[in-house]
Amino acid sequence: MTQFQRIPGRSATAVPGMLLAIFAVVPAAAQAPIQPGPADTAAAASARRYTAHPMPSTAPVATNLKKAAKPPAGHARQGGPFQNGRPRYPGDVTYQGGAVVTSAESHPLYVLNPAVNCTGKDCWGNPEQFLQDLSGDDFIRIADQYTGRNSNNQFTVGTGVPIHMQLHPQPLTDQEVLAIVHAVASATGQTGYGHIYHVFLPPGTDECFDSSFTTCYSPDRPNVFFFCAYHSSATFSDVGHVLYTVEPFQNVPGCNVAPGSPNGQLVDSQASVLSHELFETITDPDGDGWWNTESNDLLGDEIADECSFVIFTNLGTFFDPPAFKVGKNLYAVQMEYNNNNHACATSH
Repeated sequence: MTQFQRIPGRSATAVPGMLLAIFAVVPAAAQAPIQPGPADTAAAASARRYTAHPMPSTAPVATNLKKAAKPPAGHARQGGPFQNGRPRYPGDVTYQGGAVVTSAESHPLYVLNPAVNCTGKDCWGNPEQFLQDLSGDDFIRIADQYTGRNSNNQFTVGTGVPIHMQLHPQPLTDQEVLAIVHAVASATGQTGYGHIYHVFLPPGTDECFDSSFTTCYSPDRPNVFFFCAYHSSATFSDVGHVLYTVEPFQNVPGCNVAPGSPNGQLVDSQASVLSHELFETITDPDGDGWWNTESNDLLGDEIADECSFVIFTNLGTFFDPPAFKVGKNLYAVQMEYNNNNHACATSH
């Protein structure tokens, strides 16, 4: 039986009109490009999907994301950087008895779009470099207390995969993203809790939970601009269980970090959100891992939600992560909640 999703109306039916075609571009990564096909669309339509946990945008409509959500298994699970316009303060998270990720390889999947000059991974800054820096840093070791592991280099990085598909005028849906994941997982055989797929969407591409297009990443449509990114999981009948995150273009009002970050807003905005979703995938891959059970505004928050703070300026509202070294490089990346220290932290 499929678990309840956190957003009302998320459909498991196929989305009509999904057009697929190979773009005539030179792939920017060593991995050969992959094109989702009809079999992947069918597999996504029949997959068992688990809870999808979004990172709310700073758009005003996102303050309603928590109370508008449909809770799974009797719990309200939405989090966000603020509630009722006020910054929130973190608290310890609790283990719910489900799966955690003890070690995994991240797989960046780059949906390219030459029409907006997005033909390689540099369209999103350099997420692979950030993931490599993170993999050997003490920052990722914050996850140790939640996974029960205590060793270095538990989270590695695979080669990025170019994805070639024609993007239709309406937003993509989670089901279409899941077809991309299925296409790559089928080609590589890399499934289960040891692999995490990060699907990067090009600038100008909106993405919504379903074909009602009412709960979305949509900088061009503020009335439905609820989230910046999310993580989720699904089980296919043929290739099994997959973990994935959806990483739209983050250097937009509503998702980006404040100006003046160490690498500029493009690199640091994408890295901070990617870090947010990776940590939450590790500690709560299926929605029954680690999250806050307090009966207050923190209810349902995962370890990244609790440390995702915002700043209000005359230029707008931005995410406000601290600048610190990850590996050998300086980034503006949000902290993660550390139960051992009872605080947001940059190390374990």
